[in-house]
Amino acid sequence: MIQTVSAAAHRRGLFITGIGGLALSFDIPLIRSAEGEVWSLLAVRSLCTFSVAIVAWLVLNRIFGKKIALVPGRAGLVAGLFYGLGSITFLVSVFNTATANVVFIVAFTPMFAAALSWVFLAERPANATLVTMAAMVGGVGIIVQDGLASGNFAGDAMAVCSALLLASAITVSRASGRDMGLVPLATAIFPCVIGYLLSPGSGLEIAHPGWIIFDGLVMIPLAFFCLATGPRYLSAPEVGMFYLLETILAPIWVWIVFMEVPTVQTLAGGAVLIVALVGHSAWQMRQRSAVSVAPPLH
Repeated sequence: MIQTVSAAAHRRGLFITGIGGLALSFDIPLIRSAEGEVWSLLAVRSLCTFSVAIVAWLVLNRIFGKKIALVPGRAGLVAGLFYGLGSITFLVSVFNTATANVVFIVAFTPMFAAALSWVFLAERPANATLVTMAAMVGGVGIIVQDGLASGNFAGDAMAVCSALLLASAITVSRASGRDMGLVPLATAIFPCVIGYLLSPGSGLEIAHPGWIIFDGLVMIPLAFFCLATGPRYLSAPEVGMFYLLETILAPIWVWIVFMEVPTVQTLAGGAVLIVALVGHSAWQMRQRSAVSVAPPLH
């Protein structure tokens, strides 16, 4: 059974999930800066993330005395499997289609999350969420109206898989109600093993390993810890919408670092996404605050 949360808890969820979305937006620029072979990058990135999970788990349990499971039960394992597969398909898509295509297609994560929650959790999205999602579809449509033609079908398909897998992980986390903060980090061992097995026989091929190590040790753990914690306070579609921060910001970081100037369509569509996301979050906070201060009915 899904329980409602207070206005304060909802604001906390928005703040935590917002940090996660911001950190995630640096993932693709750091991957590209490393200049490596795809499976080598997957292995190193995932190994670093798994190492952070082990250290965090030991610190929380041994030093702070908190009883936190790396993978809480069957639900944690299922969610972790979705996260692990999502990492693989995401990195493969980065190397097989345009960067803009990847982030714009992954922007459909909230749509998938809303559909899965509606079907499996009987959580019908609020009318405001449906309106916001419609605006997001319009924003993504503006961005990709002439961009998908420049991509690769296999890479685009992998990006779609990434969005669906992320939405599935969010939905499982939401349904369980368990603390899933360490799950996407701990289960990074799966893509790590796969990446190592598929990497070139001559060894790992990465020109600038510092960037991918920083990504795996800092940015990815921060992003997925925050985004995996979000479903404790927010609905699955709300959490999914914060993945859109990568859609908005990643092209900007690529513009700054690699001098790839976004098109007018990218800027216009990004503006629509920002307005929709901020407007929806503000409306949700206002609604929950009104409910929390409403006098009881007799």
